[in-house]
Amino acid sequence: RPARERKPEWLRVERPTGENYHRLKKSLKSLKLATVCEEARCPNIGECWGGKEGTATATIMVMGDTCTRACRFCNIKTARAPAALDPDEPRKTAEAVASWDIGYVVITSVDRDDIADGGASHLASVIAEIKARKPELMVECLSPDFAGDEALVGQVASAGLNVFAHNIETVERCTPFVRDRRANYAQSLRVLEAARRLAPGIATKSSIMLGCGEEPEEVRQAMRDLLSAGVEICTLGQYLQPSKRHMKVARQLPPEEYEAWRLEGMAMGFKYVASGPLVRSSYRAGEFFLEAFAKERAAEAKAAGQSH
Repeated sequence: RPARERKPEWLRVERPTGENYHRLKKSLKSLKLATVCEEARCPNIGECWGGKEGTATATIMVMGDTCTRACRFCNIKTARAPAALDPDEPRKTAEAVASWDIGYVVITSVDRDDIADGGASHLASVIAEIKARKPELMVECLSPDFAGDEALVGQVASAGLNVFAHNIETVERCTPFVRDRRANYAQSLRVLEAARRLAPGIATKSSIMLGCGEEPEEVRQAMRDLLSAGVEICTLGQYLQPSKRHMKVARQLPPEEYEAWRLEGMAMGFKYVASGPLVRSSYRAGEFFLEAFAKERAAEAKAAGQSH
């Protein structure tokens, strides 16, 4: 049996510890809430959950833990017809989130192509319920594409969010063998553009995985395409193979290449770029700069509304 390839030093993380981490873990377990942090075995769980002074970030997954799509990089369970939605989930999720000492929450969901509206109204209800209970909490939604339906995108984007996120995941050429056939590159860009247009008061964000076989110029083009769609926040991180049945890693990029992408992204015009081997879409989303930027975007929209 061949020995498992050792991970590079920069991909090793310490075991999560800390008072805030353990308190959040206990609370989530008692409330039976699913987090992407746990379900997708995110390496940054200790860093995000253990954030200090109101910057702790948790990513809650709603609409169940089973997706109707089967992207080749993703560790979430899949099925054609997952369990029915829990109509009480928006209230339960909001009550739980409002009770935590966190400054920023990311709400994400599985894809639910089995439901007529893709779960858009359910997702919008979760966001609205959270904001009703804790208006000062910064809320980001990592949204599905709703098969490109702009009305459904708008329903979620206008529900009270600070940040609307939707991931292109990879460069255009690699999309067919990385993502489910129902997800496509152009559709994801249209979703991001529609969210910004339909809810001008929010910031938009997207994420690219590296190590899927992409070329540097293709990454640059993907970043340019995101900027053209109005995206202001971009994250780049290393694809890590969750299991042997998932697609293989084409290349492990060293930390200095991620730093070069961060600098290049900022020079291109993004307002914020997080880039590193362990960076994930929601990585430390509540850190001060991103929180300040989202608040600035909301204040600009309010001022623009008052001037008309």
